[in-house]
Amino acid sequence: MKKIFLLAAISLTLFSCEKNKNQVTKYEYYNKGYKYKKENWSFVHIEGSPYERGMQHGYLLADEYIKAYECYKVIMLHVSGFPMEDLKTEAIKSQKNKIPKELLDEMRGIADGVSKKGHKVDLDDIVAWNAWMDVLESWWPTVKSNFASYMPLSVGKRRERCSAFMATGSSTIDNKVVMAHSTFDEFWNVQCCNVILDIGLEKDRKLIMQTTPGYVASMTDFFINSSGIIGLETSLSGFNGYNINGSPSYVRQRLAMQYAKTIDEFVDIISKNNNGGNPATWLIADINTNEIAKFELGIKFQNLEKKKDGCFFGCNIAFDPYIRNLECDGEGFNDVRRHTGARRVRLPVLLEKYNSKIDSNIAKIIMSDHYDVYHKKYKAAANTVCAHYDEDPRESMSSLSSTNPNPYTPAGAVDCKITTSNLAKDMKLIGIFGRPCSQAFEKEKFLKEHPQWSWQKEYLLDRPHTNWVEFQSKK
Repeated sequence: MKKIFLLAAISLTLFSCEKNKNQVTKYEYYNKGYKYKKENWSFVHIEGSPYERGMQHGYLLADEYIKAYECYKVIMLHVSGFPMEDLKTEAIKSQKNKIPKELLDEMRGIADGVSKKGHKVDLDDIVAWNAWMDVLESWWPTVKSNFASYMPLSVGKRRERCSAFMATGSSTIDNKVVMAHSTFDEFWNVQCCNVILDIGLEKDRKLIMQTTPGYVASMTDFFINSSGIIGLETSLSGFNGYNINGSPSYVRQRLAMQYAKTIDEFVDIISKNNNGGNPATWLIADINTNEIAKFELGIKFQNLEKKKDGCFFGCNIAFDPYIRNLECDGEGFNDVRRHTGARRVRLPVLLEKYNSKIDSNIAKIIMSDHYDVYHKKYKAAANTVCAHYDEDPRESMSSLSSTNPNPYTPAGAVDCKITTSNLAKDMKLIGIFGRPCSQAFEKEKFLKEHPQWSWQKEYLLDRPHTNWVEFQSKK
């Protein structure tokens, strides 16, 4: 009976009229750019030269950037022992000279825009902000032993983030592409990833993507470009290795999203001079042909598959045996007690269950799924597609190499974005900033029940119930 009530509640949430979904706060303008807020999202449009785009971005998101930066500065040190000042030093030393002029000009504009709003920020701050994932999660593990001879197993391995799928052909209701992506991580780390950035580029080109204030790339990696290329990625858990001489991940990601006109062009750009930052499974589609692709990107090994009928999914595991066995370890491929192994089992079941019926509404159901394949029952838990680490005592946790092995970690699925061929041709997406199932997270209640996390109190935010909304690039 409990299972029936849970499914009914999800259905009511997903398909209700959502009477408040069209409510928008007042617009804020700066030159040709503007911002409005809608259901916990901030939609920001920028256009013009790279510097002009950056200036609009920085000004319109200045306060949000400062708030996010202060959160990262404090908590990053707490969880890694690596201060933001040192991250900035390394980013400038090893990455600034690898950023192309277009993106460096945009970063300079962001810094000047934030400063114009009354905050003291320079170009190097923005470079470091964009580089933090490469530096902290890829470079730092390679040198940490120079500072501390003992390094726990769980430190230095690429974390598991995100669930996603892409379907086309007979798998979908109209034989066209449907794609969905849910970000999951510790709440403090992704509660600022609520920006839908709409970029008007030269020659009437457009790019719309989810991002964080101050970033020139998506980083959560969900995008649509005006050439008809759409895509997303899920990171590769347990990945090892880093090439300090390679091109930063955020540079390759932004250029691929912005310039690719075909799947092959995207693959060429994202893999060129790869530094190993943000190793991932990329799911890419061309809505002009409704072909989809899965591209697994390691440093030494890569694997590309394409199809015009069927599905691909991402669950933070490399399916290519060379990448999985030679560049990753401890990824949990067969361990259904972990989020990786459990989703590897569950997502194909859901995609087969809804075969030939997949559309944006079915995508919502798939990404809101709470079936625990280890315990064989419906329950909000860490290893379900809609992950709820904050409700999981982790009694069945098998490995410290897993992401968030501690009981009741304030973490899990924090959003979901969906688009289809029909939506994407009009540069549209639908999204929810909150759990895909829409269940709220109440900070005070959570910390009262789990005081071990009270050290996050100053920065952890409530995550209220919210609705699905639609966004479209400026016409």
